[in-house]
Amino acid sequence: MKIKKAVLPVAGFGTRFLPATKAIPKEMLTIIDKPLIEYAVEEAISAGAEEIIFITSYTKPAIKNYFSRVPELEKQLKSTGKIELLEKIQPKIFENVKFTYINQKEQKGLGHAILLAEEAVGSDAFSVLLPDDLFISTPSCLEQIRDSYSQNLQPTIAVNRIDKNNIHKYGVVDLGGNQLNKTNTAVISNIIEKPHASVAPSDIAVAGRYIFNPTIFECIKKVEADNSGEIQITDAIKLLTKIENVQVKIFDGEKYDCGSKDGYLEATIAVAMKDPYYSNKIKKIITGKL
Repeated sequence: MKIKKAVLPVAGFGTRFLPATKAIPKEMLTIIDKPLIEYAVEEAISAGAEEIIFITSYTKPAIKNYFSRVPELEKQLKSTGKIELLEKIQPKIFENVKFTYINQKEQKGLGHAILLAEEAVGSDAFSVLLPDDLFISTPSCLEQIRDSYSQNLQPTIAVNRIDKNNIHKYGVVDLGGNQLNKTNTAVISNIIEKPHASVAPSDIAVAGRYIFNPTIFECIKKVEADNSGEIQITDAIKLLTKIENVQVKIFDGEKYDCGSKDGYLEATIAVAMKDPYYSNKIKKIITGKL
């Protein structure tokens, strides 16, 4: 099946990448020559998205500009015969995709951002993609959890295993005695936001890709803001487990946390190393053979 609507929360300030993000949305930071946000949009389309719903901020016009056409640039590229570049700035996979922009006036957390998409989503299942997380796999991470969702129409969350030294950075799932099946999928009993390693219920952490039914909206509405004033999607998922089976799927592929400088650097190198031209350059630089 197709997951036709995808929600991308992109309103955050990106403080970990200041001063660059004072003027450039962190989602527009590039991995070589393609911004992070385009990787997420392509992944959403791979799972059937026909509408991309950006939960954004008035401070980030660059995102809307990026996904809008620029006739002057297109004309210049055509006239100079730079067809390859023309195809890069207007990929064919975007031709029949609708881009919707919803302004999040206040930063009230991921749960609040997702709730703003309720009207645009309507009554269908939808995906949520956090552009900070870059996935490299075939099929895509979202396609993998889409296939798991399709089996029983249960909300599905992408997860991966995390070492205990970093487990406190993530939402961690509790399988409650359930076992992962042959496809590395299992129903969860609980989810805990950023637990200390000593009390973490597992080493299985949420990985920034979700497929929800619209029932998640009612759960978000019942969540109270935390001490920082944010509505956490983790708390909404806890409530969701009481009324629906919520399943997790350990995805098969590579994941890079580009919300951190270390992860962003690692992702850039990993993508570059997959290109013969850049990989040779990097090897020469590292070995000093310029």
